[in-house]
Amino acid sequence: MSVSGTLRRLSLLLFVTATGCRVVSTPPPAPAGGPAVPRELPHVEPGQKVQPMGPTRRFSEVRGVWVVRTQLESPDRVEAMVQQVADAGFNTILVQVRGRADAFYDSTWEPRGEQLWDAPDGFDPLALVIQEAHARGLAVHAWVNTHFIWEGPTLPVSPDHMVNARPEWLAVPKELGRALYGMDPSDPRYVAVLRRYADEHSDQVEGLYSSPSDPAVQERVYDVWMDLVERYEIDGIHFDYIRYPNADFDYSRGALDRFRTWVTPRLTPDSLGVLDAAFADDPYAFVDALPDAWDEFRRAQITQLVERGYYGVKARRPDVLVSAAVFPDADIASRERFQDWRSWLRRGFLDVVVPMAYTTDDDVFRSQVRAARALAGKRDRIWAGIGAWVNTYDGTLKKIDIARKEDVGGVVLFSYDWASTEGPTAKGVPYLQRVGRARFGAH
Repeated sequence: MSVSGTLRRLSLLLFVTATGCRVVSTPPPAPAGGPAVPRELPHVEPGQKVQPMGPTRRFSEVRGVWVVRTQLESPDRVEAMVQQVADAGFNTILVQVRGRADAFYDSTWEPRGEQLWDAPDGFDPLALVIQEAHARGLAVHAWVNTHFIWEGPTLPVSPDHMVNARPEWLAVPKELGRALYGMDPSDPRYVAVLRRYADEHSDQVEGLYSSPSDPAVQERVYDVWMDLVERYEIDGIHFDYIRYPNADFDYSRGALDRFRTWVTPRLTPDSLGVLDAAFADDPYAFVDALPDAWDEFRRAQITQLVERGYYGVKARRPDVLVSAAVFPDADIASRERFQDWRSWLRRGFLDVVVPMAYTTDDDVFRSQVRAARALAGKRDRIWAGIGAWVNTYDGTLKKIDIARKEDVGGVVLFSYDWASTEGPTAKGVPYLQRVGRARFGAH
């Protein structure tokens, strides 16, 4: 057996002895690099100003549609989108205002989306969506991509974009963690290596992600959420990509060091000594020796942010709905993406869960929605996500029927963009309108 294997067995034995064959459920200490984030109490901080807002819009059946940021590039496109959604009988727009760590609104924190650079001066896409949607009685939820921050063969143009300004905030795959551990993230090769990995593994990871355990990343995301809630009359805020890319992330230096600090109080002095000695030669010593604790640590980072975000929203505007798009199988979501949405519901950190049940198989869809409905407890705590682009017209109608029969609070179609432009038409009627006429009483 190799020396590393011997160390791993020894450290595991010591760890099991110390914890009684289980991970000790004690609050983690402050992560390296910053203080622990306190739980936010339901009040607004002294001196903080929140603009008066009207009542939020709620519906007994949510008929929602995800609208990708490409529909926000001009006032004409925004107005046409809202009109088509209303005409099709939908009542809720989940509009993507943070797609890749950029802003499709007047952001305090992040650079303006590159697609808006040719738009008229003063154009605020989110403000216009709200104005047009509310005039038609539609609800608007700000859809925010959390940790997925860039994709494609080129880097962001803005020097203020997270990828350019704070490369140390990027998540690192296991394959590259050892090699990048000692590299300065400001070295251009650092980001280039991560981008190349994403390109070569596009079947496994969508692009570049931020590091979920970095306190500065968590603070940025929280600030973005609160900025939206405080300054825009949104009816809800929708967390997407609130997870790790997959189980092979995040092996950045910061994450590895933070895990070492987090797990140290759980170890016996002897096991800590063994692992510290191994860590001097191998930055993976702790994560390889303690895989269950490593998974718990990663899961805790996502849950901590969801919890803080939920209480932050409710402190400012209690009536704003907090929802999240999640992988439909709760066990897989928790195990492979560290997205423990089952516990978020149980602990009251979400108002609504939206399982992305993107399948053509009616039985699979029914099973996924039924399981999520059981975990949600109440019908208004779950909206079924339907992948319209993978379904036929009849298949989408059947999914809506199944969701209704399973007594969920509504459905959300992905996406407006596909359903209004690429989906099959019939006698000149777009897919979106066809669905609305058939199931939502649109004319």
